[in-house]
Amino acid sequence: MVEVRLWAGLVPLADNQKTVSVEAGTIRELLRKLQERYPGLEEPIKNEVAVVVDGQIYRNDWSKELPPDAEVFLMRRLAGG
Repeated sequence: MVEVRLWAGLVPLADNQKTVSVEAGTIRELLRKLQERYPGLEEPIKNEVAVVVDGQIYRNDWSKELPPDAEVFLMRRLAGG
C-alpha cells in the first residue's frame, strides 16, 4: 500500500482528501485504481498528471514498480520548451 499526495487542484475531485492510500504495484495500476475510486480524477490523470516516486518524476513510464514505502506525489505536468 502506498500513500499518494495530491496537488491542490485534485483534492476536490478525491472527496477533499489530500492523501489517499492505494494498493498498487506499478504507476499504471495506481492511476487506474485512483480513477476507479474517484471518477472525477479521470480527465486530469489522462491529460495533466506527472507522478513523482521518491523524488523521480515520471511523465509517461507508467510501468515503474512502486515499493511499498514509496513517497508518491501526483503533480500537474509542466509544459516546457
